[in-house]
Amino acid sequence: GLSPVIINMMERDVITAVAMNGACVIHDFELGLMGHTSEDVDVELCKGTFGMADETGGAIHQVATVGSPDFASLIEKAHATSLTEIDRIVDQLYLGKDDWVRLRPSDRVAILDSLLADFKPISHRWVEAELKAKGNPADSNGEAEEWVILATVFRIIRKLRQSLVELDKHGHPLFVGSPETHSDGQVIVRVFPKTLDDRVLFPGVTGEVWMERGVSAEDVINTQAWAYRDDKLDGKVALVLGAGNAAVLPVADVLHKLFVELQVVVLKLNPVNAHMGPLLEEGFRTLINMGYLGIVYGGIEEGSHICNHPDVNELHMTGSDKTYETIMFGPGEDGRRRKAKRIPKISKRFTGELGNVSPVIVVPGPWSQQEIEQQARYISTWLVANAGFGCLTPRVIIQHKNWRHRSDLIDAMGQVLEKVPTRKAYYPGSHQRHSEFVSHHPEARKYGSKIGDYLPWTIIPGLDPANTSEICFKREAFCGLCAETALEAHSIPEFLDRAVEFSNRTLWGTLCATLIVHPDSLRDPDIAKAVNRAIANLRYGTVSTNILAYYSAYLMGTPWGAFPGSEIDDIQSGIGKTFNTLMFARPEKSVVRAPFKRLEPTEVMSKHAVELCKRLAEFEAAPSIRTLGSLGILALKS
Repeated sequence: GLSPVIINMMERDVITAVAMNGACVIHDFELGLMGHTSEDVDVELCKGTFGMADETGGAIHQVATVGSPDFASLIEKAHATSLTEIDRIVDQLYLGKDDWVRLRPSDRVAILDSLLADFKPISHRWVEAELKAKGNPADSNGEAEEWVILATVFRIIRKLRQSLVELDKHGHPLFVGSPETHSDGQVIVRVFPKTLDDRVLFPGVTGEVWMERGVSAEDVINTQAWAYRDDKLDGKVALVLGAGNAAVLPVADVLHKLFVELQVVVLKLNPVNAHMGPLLEEGFRTLINMGYLGIVYGGIEEGSHICNHPDVNELHMTGSDKTYETIMFGPGEDGRRRKAKRIPKISKRFTGELGNVSPVIVVPGPWSQQEIEQQARYISTWLVANAGFGCLTPRVIIQHKNWRHRSDLIDAMGQVLEKVPTRKAYYPGSHQRHSEFVSHHPEARKYGSKIGDYLPWTIIPGLDPANTSEICFKREAFCGLCAETALEAHSIPEFLDRAVEFSNRTLWGTLCATLIVHPDSLRDPDIAKAVNRAIANLRYGTVSTNILAYYSAYLMGTPWGAFPGSEIDDIQSGIGKTFNTLMFARPEKSVVRAPFKRLEPTEVMSKHAVELCKRLAEFEAAPSIRTLGSLGILALKS
């Protein structure tokens, strides 16, 4: 009970050293690692079984003899699920897989209602756990981001519920209007805004889903919720290898497999996210208790065991393309040989979302100084979100070489980043990656200091677009670092065509791309036509205009994932889609458009970001006129 007092005195340097006995060290260590102790002293002391947790003693010994261990590897060892327990969980899922397929939509709605009820009470603990793991203080932009992540969790549960109700009543989930066939034959479906809430929360924002070539307007509806239409569908067990950078991603992947593809799931958490396991177990307890979901922990050994388990039918992961290739072909030289010959070690369907070198194409226009500063705040907000550990983090800003505001925009970003506190680089390998990029570019501009676990925000301007082997074009930095390059062109339409070609051919990945375009520019018919052509020709799974691509996933009607067509030996950003709450069978890309000037909930200079995003999460958990009204008032203040 005195912990808050002692901590406060330590932070004020009133207490500068703490001495404690062995039991205190043990319990303090386990509480910090797992959120609970491994033993009940009263029960076990009399039996002589107190102090028997091997991981605790081993880790403390490592700290004492070697120094502080890598946090991720420590978590991995402490939480590893035994192979025997993994087999038991898979066996249970296998027994329930056909029952899950046969459940009625109304039964699934009841389950989603239980999930929403169980996730609500853990909201504050969710945010606190993530702040602690990522080293972010309360009342910071980092906290605002975690509330948006939590809002996304609530929203996906509600949107899946809505789709199932519509499926039960109408035979398929509903969307806005009817499918439209473009002049080139491609079918486009408007999906956002769908409700009054959508219009209030995202004024002026629209979302479309562009279908794969060859899909007709009739096919869209006839193949929606395809798994529910197959009376002979066999049940399957899917392994989801959860992402380590955002806890919403394992949730979304699990829900997609369960409620869109009708597969029961074993979720293996990434060691970096293992601290969220107890909370996910609490939120998902209805599915776990019913035998349709199991959550396991561990590292390479445990992951390999499940991947190769004969009763696991499909795999899905969110993470690195290198991890995907290792699973698909095996490690080391033998894996490289197999990849070169396209001889995979596994024959199971294996989908994944695997990162991206995300371009931001800046369309030249008549920007005022105020607008330059505003857009600099937007892009900087996208860069620093989650300390830069995101597959959609801006990585290459593409500008017109002769635009008079080219340098002004980069300089304005620098002025913003100078004021943004640096963050703990919590993701493994981030210091090494940052050093490698900066060693290639000593001219890199750094904002903030590299002190301890903290890395400076970094911009590398003026890259040569002709250097197709440039590290910033071919590697995802996965830290708070982005680059800038400029293309020569005689006109803005020509610049856009060249920017699309550069993005498609030079940059690694096919996940998401963003355009920033001033409304006055769109009044020019040639520029407006070029922008629409760019949206159509960008080979990315999400193309957003004037808004961070993340909101494609947040809207839910617009699926998230790589552009179709990647092969296993050149996987790029992956295969398949998630966040597909409208259950489209063959989406090609999501297109999201927003006003040039809009509310950015987590904007780095906002004084109300935390309160606004917390209210957003409250609304998504339990929509009401009251919470919607309070959101509107806060939005006006921001």
